[in-house]
Amino acid sequence: MTTYSSRKDVPINETWNLQDIYKTETDWEKDLALLEQKNEGLSHFQDKMDGSASLLLYLKETEEFSLVYRKVYAYSMLSLDLDTRENHAQSLIEKARKIGQQYSKATSFFMPYLLSLDEELLKSYIKQEEGLLYFEKDLLESFAYKKHVLSKEKEEILSEFGEALSVPSQVFGMINNADIKFGEVTNEKGEKVELTRGLYAKLMESKDRERRKEAYHAYYMPYLNMKNTIATTFAASVKNNVKTSRIRNYTSALDKSLFADRVPLEVYDNLLISTRKNLKYMDEYMSYRKKKLNLEELHAYDLSVPLALDADEMEISFDQAYEIMLEALKPLGEEYITILKGFKEKRFFDVRETPGKRSGAYNLGVYGVHPYILLNHQDDLDSLFTLVHECGHGMHSYYSNNYQPQISAGYSIFVAEVASTVNEVLLIRYLLKTEKDPDKREHLLHHFIDSFKGTFFTQVMFSEFEKAVHEQAEKGMPLTLDFFNETYEELFKSYNGSELVVVDEVKYGWARIPHFYRPFYVYKYATGFASAINIADKLLQGNEEDRENYLNFLKSGSADFPLELLKGVGIDLTKPEPIDHALSIFHSLVREVLAN
Repeated sequence: MTTYSSRKDVPINETWNLQDIYKTETDWEKDLALLEQKNEGLSHFQDKMDGSASLLLYLKETEEFSLVYRKVYAYSMLSLDLDTRENHAQSLIEKARKIGQQYSKATSFFMPYLLSLDEELLKSYIKQEEGLLYFEKDLLESFAYKKHVLSKEKEEILSEFGEALSVPSQVFGMINNADIKFGEVTNEKGEKVELTRGLYAKLMESKDRERRKEAYHAYYMPYLNMKNTIATTFAASVKNNVKTSRIRNYTSALDKSLFADRVPLEVYDNLLISTRKNLKYMDEYMSYRKKKLNLEELHAYDLSVPLALDADEMEISFDQAYEIMLEALKPLGEEYITILKGFKEKRFFDVRETPGKRSGAYNLGVYGVHPYILLNHQDDLDSLFTLVHECGHGMHSYYSNNYQPQISAGYSIFVAEVASTVNEVLLIRYLLKTEKDPDKREHLLHHFIDSFKGTFFTQVMFSEFEKAVHEQAEKGMPLTLDFFNETYEELFKSYNGSELVVVDEVKYGWARIPHFYRPFYVYKYATGFASAINIADKLLQGNEEDRENYLNFLKSGSADFPLELLKGVGIDLTKPEPIDHALSIFHSLVREVLAN
């Protein structure tokens, strides 16, 4: 595993190039000043909206603001994520956030104004001004929000609280990325080293159970030490979401989260119900894992250790991972592969884990520039899958940004996980097909099962947890540390099988999940995974029409609502078949390993 103690030691070709956004920070500051001027101009529009011409001018100004702001915010965010401890980078993103808050205030009048219009009057405006045709879809869709938009005065008040409402998420981000220290643990060489998230993931795969146990307790210790602070922070985030949902006249916080994508509540509930019905297969697999490891008790720190090979036997460098990815994704066509090769050549990635760098991985598509992909690559199989996953996001951003105008280029989070998971499924299918070594093939089977566990079952468990805590708040019941712990522990037991021994750390699992500060986000991993299983199966059959349909899906951005876009590739999530098909694949994988 390649490790670096400083960013200056990382090869430049494994760092992303922020100069593609701004050549210098001075250029960034010029655009920041430009946005301040634009905000001033936008704030005066509320007294000038008197017909189709002023409406068109306002919409053009807001789109121009949005184009520049995305670059300004991306530059500051990407700079900070390279070292979250760095004060100067923190100041940049605070300036960018302030501009965004000023924009919210300056434009808070618009939705109340728009929804005060008669729909037929708006349609007449669109006929009068040809330029309004570009905005027509968004304008007419806005009328669906009519009962959720408040008066001009109330919208202004809410915009004033924009910064305060985001504080819980910001506080948790600083705790999780900048302040938490895991202390020292013993590595595979018997040396005392500082535990990082990347090293933790490696140690969880160690054959040495004492190393796993030590790392597990060390990893959870800071969360236990800060349990009351994190519980208070999380409770504030949930309460903010619930209160905002009520103020905006939604029936629930979940209703508010589903509304933008026009996803019926049944899609969410059916996901939970169908998964609950199939938890017996997970129970079977956990019993198998306990037996395979020859354990008297199965613990949480036993769930990642490979059952067929040591993790080191599947060491894969970043360059090797990239070549494997290009081979695995060939069913997507020559054009797709050629574009993806350019990602590496043009430095769209920041590859290595370094002190203070944001944990995990993500893709950020910057309209008018290109995707930026953050990794913390560890030269292992998991990192290969992470690379393939994030490149799925990156290619989705690339296609949408190049084939859609700015107004419809940003795809919904609901469909975001489809592209990334299609890539993962194509990868595992490729590896299982080409691997001849029986031990390595068995290892890959377990990896596919664990992907189901992490991307599907665990995310459904998280989704059920989110639903429970929000319903608790909506009933006016207290959100306490004990409630979070008891709810999470009960769900963890249900979703991980009867063989698992639950120790104290388990019930604090909720405290380390950053996605909980983006309410009702994680269920989309599961629906995306189920959709991806179906799409990948179609792509592997080599039908040209299926491939074209999928590439058109990637190019569509938000040209339609997500459920409709998925129907274009033959996936209807209002019906049980996609979820049932995914669960049947999981069942077949479990049966295959049990038969070995």
